[in-house]
Amino acid sequence: MTQKKAVLVIGAGDATGGAIARRFAREGYIACVTRRNADKLAPLVAQIEAEGGSAHAFGSDARKEEEMAALFREIEANIAPIEVAVFNIGANVRFDVVDTTARVYFKVWEMACFAGFLMGREAARVMLPRQRGSIFFTGATASRRGRAGFSAFAGAKHGLRALAQSMARELAPKGLHVAHPIIDGAIDTEFIRENFPERYKLKEQDGILNPEHIADAYWMLHQQPRDAWTHELDLRPWIESW
Repeated sequence: MTQKKAVLVIGAGDATGGAIARRFAREGYIACVTRRNADKLAPLVAQIEAEGGSAHAFGSDARKEEEMAALFREIEANIAPIEVAVFNIGANVRFDVVDTTARVYFKVWEMACFAGFLMGREAARVMLPRQRGSIFFTGATASRRGRAGFSAFAGAKHGLRALAQSMARELAPKGLHVAHPIIDGAIDTEFIRENFPERYKLKEQDGILNPEHIADAYWMLHQQPRDAWTHELDLRPWIESW
């Protein structure tokens, strides 16, 4: 009898996070998906189940230590061992530095960096006794270089990248695969379609990222043998200038 396994996606929105959850569910994993409002996950859960998969939605604030610890305990005790944990919270906001309040900067750091630490720590705690598992942190262009107007976001994403590197060095010898995929480009989302219509038109030329293809890359990372693990992987449309 095949043992059940769970994939946990923190920040399972309508695009990348949802596509990752669906991709792993198609491979037989139980998809555990989270947002602060669990009701917003109902369409994703319904889609996974319609495709023959299994999914559970959770409402939790990834910035709260006690909520993250409780989430891992609930899944491990009542659903299945967490084999894959994916941190996919965005927090991409633009403010000129003189208009960036302490509250904005701290909130962006909490969402895009500190919450990643909480997920990574809890994932390591449950995976280390089994000496296997994958922990993936979704990065962005801002993970490697700052831009005007993105001091808060770039600071948080740089911090998340450093966290991923430190965890990879510490945990890889113990059997855990920690990776930091960098998504460099616009993604096919409602936000891009509604707010950047000219950019969205590039979809016809494969000029924006398809969430399904991003999800394929995450599955590939999880499938890698540990003699050839990838830590950092760039995903960008051919049209991007980098």
